Amino acid sequence: MKRTLLFLLLVCLMATTGFTAAFAEAPEIVDGRFATTRQITVEIYDRAREGGSPVDNNFYTDYIKEGMLRDHNVEVTFIPVPRWTEVDVLNNLLAAGDAPDVSVTYSYPTIVTYGTMGGVTDLAPYLEENKDMLTDLWALLGDENIYWNKQPESGTIWALEAKLFVNKRINTFVREDWLKKLDIQEPKTLAEFEAMLVAFRDNAELLLGENAGNMIPYSTSFDVGWRNDHLLTSFVPEQFSEKEKYTHDFDDRHLLFPNYKEGVRVLNNWYNQGLIWKDFPLYPAGDSTEDNLLKAGYVGAFIHNWDYPYRNGQDSIHANVQRAYGEDAGYIAVEPFANDEGIYRKYLSAPIDRKIFFPATNDEPVASLLYLNFLSELENRRFLQIGEEGVTHEVLESGAVRTIAVQGEKIMNSPNNIDYTIVINGLDLGDPEKNVMSIALGYDTVDQRYIERAYALSDKDARYTKNYSVGVITAEEGMNTVLPNKRDTFLTQSVAAAADDFDKVYDTGFEDYLSTGGQAIIDERIAAFEKYYE
Repeated sequence: MKRTLLFLLLVCLMATTGFTAAFAEAPEIVDGRFATTRQITVEIYDRAREGGSPVDNNFYTDYIKEGMLRDHNVEVTFIPVPRWTEVDVLNNLLAAGDAPDVSVTYSYPTIVTYGTMGGVTDLAPYLEENKDMLTDLWALLGDENIYWNKQPESGTIWALEAKLFVNKRINTFVREDWLKKLDIQEPKTLAEFEAMLVAFRDNAELLLGENAGNMIPYSTSFDVGWRNDHLLTSFVPEQFSEKEKYTHDFDDRHLLFPNYKEGVRVLNNWYNQGLIWKDFPLYPAGDSTEDNLLKAGYVGAFIHNWDYPYRNGQDSIHANVQRAYGEDAGYIAVEPFANDEGIYRKYLSAPIDRKIFFPATNDEPVASLLYLNFLSELENRRFLQIGEEGVTHEVLESGAVRTIAVQGEKIMNSPNNIDYTIVINGLDLGDPEKNVMSIALGYDTVDQRYIERAYALSDKDARYTKNYSVGVITAEEGMNTVLPNKRDTFLTQSVAAAADDFDKVYDTGFEDYLSTGGQAIIDERIAAFEKYYE
């Protein structure tokens, strides 16, 4: 009873003197450890990986749970969220007041939508009051990522930006053995790339024999903007101002960049020539049909994540193709799409990744920040990224780390366990030189030259996004799923349209995108940019 009365007295004192809740928790923490056990829930992506372990209960979640209980007296419960529909699911959880205490998303507009309604915790006071206990978090993310989303006038911080440590994006891949078989030079221009696709189509029997009918010169997916980015942005003029880029870059597929339509026109032309997988519009996110076609060796070229064909060890696309067609078979990264000044420009983000936030229902913000600090400690994230020596990796004489593919309880459900290391995306062993060597070695079924080439080309001639802190763009609220869905739909329809219908289909879809909210966002961004930066 006395303890309860003292606690109520303390709460009243805090309320009258303006102390933050963060400060109130400090006396209950000794050497970073709570005097009484706290409980938090943490979102974890579920990729539904075949042969994977339960994402909320496995070897790595046990490591985190045991470490948090030992170091901070905090019990952790993981809440699975499907990776490919995470925005929709998270919206539902937030609306119901059931979102995990530590939530993560790639969609900042989702956070803004609920933040403006009071549904997201302002992290600013908690970060400042507890900074001395968050040294690893601060050292990893730095002021740039911690303050990236800070509102310029209120000082509110609704989300931290995870560190994109290996700032890569996508690559263009072609079947190297098919180039050699047809005596074709590696394509360096759009015209050469298209001629290569035609050669694949016209030599299907030579390349695939009895499977010639399955020939797919070029493959893509419903996510046209992501899966064709190098081609599409090659039509963007090099002289593209920072103001124009910021005001038109809220769509991360670069849809609103100038001359983008002409890149989509090329895809439409290819589709009507029979150069693109004709069934690509039929398969939604998470479907494995395209991957199976790639593994079967039916696809000549595609654009995807920078290391996509080399992922997943013995079950990688590259490994499957080599088993089926010989050691000389496989996909190699190429660079065929130059812009109007002959530069192979890539548009890459700043070193930010997923957005980590705490819903307003989180009543343990300090414990949640200590969770992020735990993940930021080099020893902890190193273990989560590479696992146990001799089991999931070996250390070479050079100090580089070679991963070992495993099955069973110690399998990693995502590359380098990025779904657990939510504060960082990309291998970091604490030594830049060892990082690069280890990344190249991290694909145990792939010759190192393929990885080194893909690694180098992915960010060659990159233009990185700059941060412009202009506060909340209210026109973006509620648009985080509406606009991307409209974009994906009309781009897919545009690619698959009859050649004579292309302009009508594209223009109608684009105008619908703008009238639904896209133009309002552009206008508000222009006004905000001019207010703070002109």
